[in-house]
Amino acid sequence: MSDITKSVTSIEDIPLADDEDDTPTIVSGRTPRPAQPLPREEPPEDPEEKARLIAQVLELQNTLDDLSQRVDSVKEESMKLRSENHVLGQYIHNLMASSSVFQSSQPKNGIKQDDIYDQGFEF
Repeated sequence: MSDITKSVTSIEDIPLADDEDDTPTIVSGRTPRPAQPLPREEPPEDPEEKARLIAQVLELQNTLDDLSQRVDSVKEESMKLRSENHVLGQYIHNLMASSSVFQSSQPKNGIKQDDIYDQGFEF
């Protein structure tokens, strides 16, 4: 028998999920272990230790809340400062555009002052 015929024969010997063979086969050669019960709960802790841990958790929660509020206020302040920075940049741009001192000092590299502000550069 050729190798191809042997492999076809061995493939045909593999039971499919639809086959009605109800006998369980052990593939790995080991017998399955019965389900283990869940571990018992540890004995109750010392009430003082439990109270200390609860107090520590509450303190950490309060610290986390304070930090979260601080982050929110810093974000708001940052957005406010960015907005003010943009307004001041526009104001400076308008002053420079209207001043005769800055009219003759256009950049020589081909970039206009308007392009600088349109690209989001802030001063």
